[in-house]
Amino acid sequence: MQRKIIIIGAAGRDFHNFNTFYRDNSAYKVVAFTATQIPNIADRKYPAALAGSLYPEGIPIYEQNDLEKLIKDLDADECVFSYSDITYAEVMGVGAIVNAAGADFTLLGPKSTMLKSNKPVIAVGAIRTGCGKSQTSRRVAEILMANNLKVIAIRHPMPYGDLVAQKVQRFAVIEDLAKHKCTIEEMEEYEPHIARGNVIYAGVDYEAILRAAENDPDGCDVILWDGGNNDFPFFQPDLMVTVVDPHRPGHELNYYPGEVTLRMADVAVINKIDSADFEKIQEVRKNIEIINPKAIVVDAASTITVENPEIIRGKRVLVIEDGPTLTHGEMKIGAGIVAARRFGAAEIIDPRPYAVGEIAETYKKYPNIGTLLPAMGYGEKQMADLSATIESAECDAVIIATPIDLTRVVDIKKPNTRVEYSLQEIGSPTMEDVMADFIKKAKK
Repeated sequence: MQRKIIIIGAAGRDFHNFNTFYRDNSAYKVVAFTATQIPNIADRKYPAALAGSLYPEGIPIYEQNDLEKLIKDLDADECVFSYSDITYAEVMGVGAIVNAAGADFTLLGPKSTMLKSNKPVIAVGAIRTGCGKSQTSRRVAEILMANNLKVIAIRHPMPYGDLVAQKVQRFAVIEDLAKHKCTIEEMEEYEPHIARGNVIYAGVDYEAILRAAENDPDGCDVILWDGGNNDFPFFQPDLMVTVVDPHRPGHELNYYPGEVTLRMADVAVINKIDSADFEKIQEVRKNIEIINPKAIVVDAASTITVENPEIIRGKRVLVIEDGPTLTHGEMKIGAGIVAARRFGAAEIIDPRPYAVGEIAETYKKYPNIGTLLPAMGYGEKQMADLSATIESAECDAVIIATPIDLTRVVDIKKPNTRVEYSLQEIGSPTMEDVMADFIKKAKK
């Protein structure tokens, strides 16, 4: 009999699991998706144009909070957990809800969901959001480009808008960000690649995206999988790099699927050793040795540069950091806080009393963010509320520690300066060392 499936997701891995495993499989009928983590992505449909011939009406998307009722109302046989950056306790809490409602609880793995490329693939992932995965991806791209290899980056999905329009997205110039109506979160991932001169793809249908990237009009020698949300890659990697964070020791053993990415790693990058405690660095190093002793370990610092440090010195500053890093990434310290302390800010002000609208709601949902302002921008309303929060904050200056120039998309009238951060290897081996064999094979 045809099994009825609910895919539990967050507008990313869930759609990929459907496309690769269920879309054309008549043994199953996907009766619903559920959504969480990202605001305003429920109450819509996975469209028929993407769902294939077995789903002429598309597939409805509901709030995860309704999961127990959905299982019963839709008589679901099986629920497939398909999102990331979540503790094992939380995963199995969802599993308990599913089993108690009568359904099976499933986790799909790489064999069922990874696609094979006809180009060499290097994948960069992380054990948590906010480890420094993006700066590691940029470092990898720079090394490949310095070796005269044409790099096409493909980013883990963030399809929060019109799913049909977002089936395959190609970003080659900054203007493409506006063309595809990108959110702040999308810009933060795409813009740094564009600025470095390599094309980046993203979207919904990663089989179609991969084939488009392999045949990119500008040429393609190497596919760089730029992972997200500590998920494991959608493509089978020839070299897997996983970033770990000594500011959050132990998380590499306690989050799904972060531990999966570390166990898969050929290379483990211990980032931020310039700002982490020695004991925490050693704890992370020991855990890598326990679960993946074959991984080559690269020590690295997350180095920062500040455009105008005089704007910080002696001032009461508002610090803005990457939104997902602070929310489900649970980070309490980022480049902005480091810059504020290093360049002599008089005070880091608490933005919470000034938060309005959806930014205030974000603090309610994630009460442990602390004295940082998350650069949330999943829609126009949220971006407007972010601007209003910045404007009302009683501060002398604003530190912008997001991967994009936030002033390009949000009106910030107060004096401000941007903090940028990059990966710098410390000692040996370096990223060039661990990529040497991959580069040789890619050049053949």
